[in-house]
Amino acid sequence: QVQLVESGGGLVQAGGSLRLSCAVSGRTFSTYNMGWFRQAPEKPRALIAAIKWNGVSTYYADSVKGRFTISRDNAKNTLYLQMDTLKPEDTAVYYCAADTGRTYSSGYYRETSYNSWGQGTQVTVSS
Repeated sequence: QVQLVESGGGLVQAGGSLRLSCAVSGRTFSTYNMGWFRQAPEKPRALIAAIKWNGVSTYYADSVKGRFTISRDNAKNTLYLQMDTLKPEDTAVYYCAADTGRTYSSGYYRETSYNSWGQGTQVTVSS
């Protein structure tokens, strides 16, 4: 069973940056798609960024496009989310997710593809 552990959350002022990391256990990390979700209070959890198993293709929600960058290091079994120009509305719990039900899939942008989750890390952006 895959385990996902996020780190890097915290409190930052508007306009600042944070980098989230997600360490993933298991030897098949390079075969499945990965994503970052977030959930703000009283809102549903939503996919904000995703990356294909080979790192070639990415997806971003409109709310973060141009400010956030998703990347992965398959040699280190680690997923990243670089968050720049943060806004108060980015405040949420951020979750790392994996589509472990499929290998070498092209559906990295589909929210419903993801079936494994980390425990989440809080990001708070003050105005």
